[in-house]
Amino acid sequence: MPETSGVSPPTDHPAVRRYVAPPDEGPEVELPRGDVTEGVVRVGDTVRRPHQPQSLAVATYLDHLERVGFAGAPRYLGRDAAGRDVLTFLPGDVPGDPAEAWAADEDLLVSVGELLRRLHEASAGFLAETGFAAPTGSVWGRDVVPVSLPVPDPVPELVSHCDLTPQNVVVRDGRAWGLVDFDLAGPCPRLLDVYGTAMHWVPLRDPGDVWDSWRGLDPARRLRLLVDGYGLDAAGRAGIVDLGIQRCELTWLRMKARAEQLGGGWARMWDEGVGDKIRRREVWLRENRDELTAALT
Repeated sequence: MPETSGVSPPTDHPAVRRYVAPPDEGPEVELPRGDVTEGVVRVGDTVRRPHQPQSLAVATYLDHLERVGFAGAPRYLGRDAAGRDVLTFLPGDVPGDPAEAWAADEDLLVSVGELLRRLHEASAGFLAETGFAAPTGSVWGRDVVPVSLPVPDPVPELVSHCDLTPQNVVVRDGRAWGLVDFDLAGPCPRLLDVYGTAMHWVPLRDPGDVWDSWRGLDPARRLRLLVDGYGLDAAGRAGIVDLGIQRCELTWLRMKARAEQLGGGWARMWDEGVGDKIRRREVWLRENRDELTAALT
């Protein structure tokens, strides 16, 4: 697909890159289903994923991470004969859903913050290369479904993964090493990405919505450990909880729109009560705002 009218992209561009499977590649092995994307399989040292509207944007971002030497992300190899995206497989341990007790380890939590900081540093130059616009013929994951929001999204500072759930983090030797499932990658402010990571890893949610395997954790202590690992500045520490409160309404609206317009896994999560969980998170954050902020500042 041309990037601009009458101009063909180079042969190694993600839009035209093709993956030719070796003859001894081996069988397809189904990987655990994510919340939304199904049909993901491993074949040898590769992963095959259904091609999606954001695939080209993600591939361009992954190419940048490869160029700058960020090892903790898969490499985009092209599309196979079935039209699926092909990426390198990252070996390691990935928490399940619900996450096991071992994934709540505090040293692992600190290393998640460190991994996110390394990703942000590796991503900073991507803006200079491309701006925030997705490549022609693609969109960023957040733009797959248009949503009318009561307030505009904050000004992005970089492109990042934007979905650091435990199920998207590859662990090696007890430390966060790599990231998978870049479907929601896109432009974002640094602090919003830190908050989103904390939301999943602390986790920042009503105690009734915490996994049984993670019951009894101290959210204020864990939030401090995560932001210490990231190296969050004083302004970010003072504002991260308020940002989380502000984002609850926007998150609710985005989830509702995706459930209504995309169906599939998004509709399933909505039917299972994810909207109610977001509402409970907002109440819990408001009630615990001072304690959480004091732990950081």
